[in-house]
Amino acid sequence: MSHDPGVPGLQRQMLRWIDASPRTYGETMDAWRTSCPRLPVWEDSLADGLVRVDPGTGPQQEARVVLTMEGRSRLA
Repeated sequence: MSHDPGVPGLQRQMLRWIDASPRTYGETMDAWRTSCPRLPVWEDSLADGLVRVDPGTGPQQEARVVLTMEGRSRLA
């Protein structure tokens, strides 16, 4: 299996995790947010346009986290 050199392994793992099942912002933050400046997986994925938060109408913690078209293409 080949890996896109532009998507680090941990970031690829997060994208697969998001793609596997509907995820909320709160659930994603519990699993992927870190205070370690060497592991900014969530922040890098947002900055790279691989994921987005669909706010909906409820609290932010319940907003859906989804892959963007770019995020899906990186997993293909």
